[in-house]
Amino acid sequence: MNFFSVVQYLLFVVIVTACVKPLGGYMYRVFSRERTFPDRLCIPIERWIYQLTGVDPSIEMDARQYAICFVVFSLICTLFLYAILRYQRFLPWFFPDYQTTPLSPDLSFNTAISFSTTTTWQAYAGESTMSYFSQMAGLCTQNFLAGAAGLAVGIAFLRGLARESRATLGNFWVDLTRSLLWILLPGAFLGSLVLVWQGVPMNFHHYEIATTLEGRQQIIPQGPVAALELIKNLGTNGGGFFNANGAHPYENPTPLTNFLELLSIILLPAALTNTFGRMVRHLRQGWLIYWVMLLLFTGGLIALHLSEQSASPLIHGIDSRSSQHPSCGNMEGKEVRFGLGGTVLAGTVTSNGATGSSNAADDSFSSLGGLVLLVNLLLGEVIFGGLGTGLLGMIMTAAIAVFLAGLMIGRTPEYLGKQIGPSENKMIVLYALSGPVTILILTAIAISTNAGLAGLATNSGPHGLTEIFFAFASCFGNNGQTFGGLSANTPFYNIMTAIAMMAGRFGLAVPALIFAGLFAQQPARARSRGTLPTDSLPFGILLTVFILIFTALSYFPALTLGPVLEHFLFKI
Repeated sequence: MNFFSVVQYLLFVVIVTACVKPLGGYMYRVFSRERTFPDRLCIPIERWIYQLTGVDPSIEMDARQYAICFVVFSLICTLFLYAILRYQRFLPWFFPDYQTTPLSPDLSFNTAISFSTTTTWQAYAGESTMSYFSQMAGLCTQNFLAGAAGLAVGIAFLRGLARESRATLGNFWVDLTRSLLWILLPGAFLGSLVLVWQGVPMNFHHYEIATTLEGRQQIIPQGPVAALELIKNLGTNGGGFFNANGAHPYENPTPLTNFLELLSIILLPAALTNTFGRMVRHLRQGWLIYWVMLLLFTGGLIALHLSEQSASPLIHGIDSRSSQHPSCGNMEGKEVRFGLGGTVLAGTVTSNGATGSSNAADDSFSSLGGLVLLVNLLLGEVIFGGLGTGLLGMIMTAAIAVFLAGLMIGRTPEYLGKQIGPSENKMIVLYALSGPVTILILTAIAISTNAGLAGLATNSGPHGLTEIFFAFASCFGNNGQTFGGLSANTPFYNIMTAIAMMAGRFGLAVPALIFAGLFAQQPARARSRGTLPTDSLPFGILLTVFILIFTALSYFPALTLGPVLEHFLFKI
């Protein structure tokens, strides 16, 4: 491992850890309606929004009402975006000479669901498909709204864990508004200014025609790139203005922008662990969750670096491990300006969360490198994950670990002083099984039908299986990145991936909200000698081991037939 990569990794981890407490405290104050520095500007706007929409911020909702509002809001956003995409040729800033990819009904349907669920799965090339109006009024707007809705659900979930003998989780519309005004809009505005300073375009100019040194003409797209770029990361959405996403020099021009964009993906989900600790009035609970996340993150980072540091087995005579150059190793499909370290860090961050804006071709990673990316997706978005939904997933997983520990010691399982009874267990099981059932069934359908196999444009065998498996894992995790060898813009994949996106968004959020509602109704019990301490090192180890074992039991056969088999075939 070269010096440049080690410094970059350590600096990234140090900055994230240093920001957990201040950012976590800020979000706690925002959603507790305590005083914060943007109040003077945001509170009048908040009141105006409530007056305009008729929302009474003093009325709270139970879990069922909160979930219905979340689902209905997402449906409205989906229909709004679908209408924009279907009629974009009649709207401003549409260039028919360059937006040549037709937005068919199934592609528009898939894209609308994709952006309203923060998946931003893109079965199209942005610069040849979307107009500036569609990018700004459609996709960028949904990045804000979907990200804020995910954060609102996460906060409601934490509020339910913290409350005692209460039937409500808060008000969805209030949490949504505060997520937008106090967190996403200021962060996106400041971050976009930094990107513009670094050279990311922010304009509505016509596409440029340039003449290359060979005398050929090249079309250079323009557009409001900076506005979309930062919020797609901050709101853990993903995707990109251009087909190449984070590898495009207009979206990610320098190593500094690469580093800052990766930070913007992970800072808020990491800080929510501190918000959780403050809300349940036990900071050690939040820090334990954070250290488990960081441990799994670091393990994946090291594994991915080691797998990519070795040159491709198809290239002979290269001993990359003896080189300290930042661009040594398997550089196929990677940007030299980021080097191996910047690419590996991006691969780890994006595959662990719900922001699939990769800066390299995932399909060109080594077999073991692709395995690491895939395993990160299959872990269930518990390593930082999406904004709000990542911490939600980790705590639901922790509840399962508590239940199993309770069985081993012969006691009724408790978490945060509250019992996990039959009703709570039903929600936990429903949450836990949603991923394996959805991903494996959809993958099985795809590899056993002509329509599914037709998407394998360049690969078959183990790598082809990995491409299909990775696609459904990415869509269910609301991540959006993909192996480029899968041609996904077909009616089959546009419909099937949309099913995976909706299952990953609503099939997880609704059981989690009901679980939180059940917890909120319970009074907290005093700790006894038989209570399992969930803020201790042994529980942290138990939680880490359980996450790995559960993932292995759920997906090991499919992983064996995909990237693992591909790796051993290279050895033959």
